[in-house]
Amino acid sequence: MKKKHYALDKVLVVGTTSDYIDWIQTAYPGRALFLTEPEVRKKAKESSPDPADELIIRLENIEFIKKELKKHLEKWNQRITGVACFDCESMETASVIASKFKVSYPDIQAIQNCRDKYISKKIWEESGIRCPAVLPVNSAEEARQFLTKYKNGIVLKPFCGSGSELVFKSKTSEDCDQAFETLKKGLVDREQNRLFNQYTSKNFLMLAEECIIGSEYSCDFIVDNKNVKIIRLSRKIKSDSQPFGTVSGYMLPASLPGQMSISGIETVLLNAAQSLGLKRAICMVDFIVEDHFPVLIEMTPRPGGDCLPFLLKEAGNIDILGLTLDFAEQKTLPVNGYIPFKPHIGLRIHANKAGVFNGLNTNLLVDDKRVKQIRIIRKPGHKIIMPPEDYDSWLLGHIIIEPDNSKYPETQSLLIRQRLKVEIR
Repeated sequence: MKKKHYALDKVLVVGTTSDYIDWIQTAYPGRALFLTEPEVRKKAKESSPDPADELIIRLENIEFIKKELKKHLEKWNQRITGVACFDCESMETASVIASKFKVSYPDIQAIQNCRDKYISKKIWEESGIRCPAVLPVNSAEEARQFLTKYKNGIVLKPFCGSGSELVFKSKTSEDCDQAFETLKKGLVDREQNRLFNQYTSKNFLMLAEECIIGSEYSCDFIVDNKNVKIIRLSRKIKSDSQPFGTVSGYMLPASLPGQMSISGIETVLLNAAQSLGLKRAICMVDFIVEDHFPVLIEMTPRPGGDCLPFLLKEAGNIDILGLTLDFAEQKTLPVNGYIPFKPHIGLRIHANKAGVFNGLNTNLLVDDKRVKQIRIIRKPGHKIIMPPEDYDSWLLGHIIIEPDNSKYPETQSLLIRQRLKVEIR
């Protein structure tokens, strides 16, 4: 008798990093099918998934992807029951595939509204949602003219991008000229990088944005029609000694100024998400508190990355990657109120100079019970190139700390971080 094969339900994870793939494979073996860029798999230090669970393919040609994905599903008798994406540059692809398989995911117009930092702020401005003033520019002169309107300076940045890459603050005309030329060159160098693809605002080179001064926050939340629930709210830790915009770490949970409330933040987030066209998504948003009110900087339909998933797991036993898979399949989530996190701080480990990474010396931290996790993402021999040439290679990993009392948790953590010795030759 011929053996009967049963369809295997899979959440399609479109274009993510090898460490996320390994996390999901370990925690939820066989649950996901990964579309993985060849370069990601080539550089991965983690083991590859089974062939049934990964399709290694470039993510530029959507028609080719659909054809190859169809072959893969037929070969392994699989069925797509949800689509998830953790990378900004892969969200358009994820949206097209989700539409083809008729599963829930933000539509491509909403994604492009989010990814274009000019479009998103103009939509928010028209909707009465507080955000920085912006101006698309093609010349340093235009940027200088914009600067004259704002006493705290301006920020020059790409229309599309992520984090602090190619983001520069200017307070003087000389700053503007230098930032403009550096950003212009950086964009040319990244012409083949999908993260910086401009689907909209194609007639302009870069974005000038009013600089907002205040405490900065990062937040993951769920929007589902007219309901919003915050998953985590963390305060960003920054250092004047690092390039502008660089996040040194995150404090979780974050306390808001006295006149602000979680419910008030959720109302702002719901209005902001709906105005961009986001009806159902797990989102990440960055905002700055100015005069006891959130000023939105950017919003995207994916959870926060970097050290944040590890921080959430340590501080509140929340697996944001698993939660994203559940959300993709429209399962009920264990998020019906503000999640109580134990105070933890996640600090990113950045190199302080260019060179060759030779390892970490953790001898001074061996007996420190406040240190919950040290994770290194580079091997000895890794070449470090500093910003603005490269914003990836200087990130070496992270350390997660549980301060031993409520006094000066940030100072405690930074002092612990100083005892972690990065060896560079």
